[in-house]
Amino acid sequence: MKNPRRQAVLLIAVLAVVGCSGPERPSGPIMPMGESHVIEPPLGLPDVAVPADNPPTAQTVALGRRLYYDKALSVDNSIACASCHDPEAGFADPNQFSEGVGGQFGGRQAPPVMNSAYFTTQFWDGRAASLEEQAGGPVENPIEMAFTHEGVVERLSEDPVYTELFKEAWGEGPIAFEMVAKSIASFERTVLVGNSPFDRFMFGGDKEAMSEDAIRGLDVFTDPEKGNCEVCHEINEEEGYALFTDNKFHNLGVGAELDGSLADIGRFEVSQVETDKGAFKTPHLRNIADSAPYMHDGHLKTLKEVVDFYVGAGNSNDFRDEEIHELDHLSAQERADLIAFMEALSGEYPQDVGPPDGETAYRDVPAESLARGCFRAEI
Repeated sequence: MKNPRRQAVLLIAVLAVVGCSGPERPSGPIMPMGESHVIEPPLGLPDVAVPADNPPTAQTVALGRRLYYDKALSVDNSIACASCHDPEAGFADPNQFSEGVGGQFGGRQAPPVMNSAYFTTQFWDGRAASLEEQAGGPVENPIEMAFTHEGVVERLSEDPVYTELFKEAWGEGPIAFEMVAKSIASFERTVLVGNSPFDRFMFGGDKEAMSEDAIRGLDVFTDPEKGNCEVCHEINEEEGYALFTDNKFHNLGVGAELDGSLADIGRFEVSQVETDKGAFKTPHLRNIADSAPYMHDGHLKTLKEVVDFYVGAGNSNDFRDEEIHELDHLSAQERADLIAFMEALSGEYPQDVGPPDGETAYRDVPAESLARGCFRAEI
């Protein structure tokens, strides 16, 4: 016969163990906890779409910001996300190619993080479907951070500050890399830049916000008989916003050799569609004056070089986009006006997207250089 007193003691012991361990995280997608964070886009940008399994909270955004600037995500504590996507360089890299762990270099220019929330795919070739997926890529890339997701989790789990921050953002239980990726993605969705002179002119009713040459440049940009730039860098005047991208992939002939061969096959590596050879995602143009060099290989150093490249219809190859054609009919004044218009796309950076508490650990520069805004990211 069973002893009811012994059974009661055992039941109490089991409940005590469960109680001490805290509530278990529900099965299924890992969901953030805490205070809801409303992303308010500036003038000229639409609302940001967020995935159902990663609604932003104040805690995940703050955690993601800290992780974005932390070199602990690289194997030797030398590289942070911000090392190659630097807020002082338009959240891009002022160097043609970024330097990863061990002094290794990639073959593509680091694209800006700002306004990446509006891209339907990530990376130049669109190989990541979301910011969450993108966040995990550089960590395991052998020429970038050269670490592992498991290694990142182990390192963060040993840090008492991070364990508390993850608890506040994600609840009780062990840290998972999914939380790291989702936190960084939530922070990146807040890096929105708008309210530029163009936005105030086009959407804010301020017809003096842009200079006369920038207004003429807007005409060159949108006129199909002139620059025809809007065919890929879209402006949605009726809806009151401009993403300056069609979220598609185009071959401009960047990197094409004299014989028409391609140094980088671009989107084709992902899609395996023949016509995607040498095609790369249309970048947005906001704050483009801050994020030189240009193109996926960073070989154009100035906006004048970019305009001249398009005037010459890029480089010929079998897969060059049909929308690319010579613009040698543009006068010198029209070309200068086009540059003035692109400079008028520089808007205001949001607050609270720089290094937390003014930390500069991701950069190897003296404080006096930071005060001048003149430094090279440590990458």
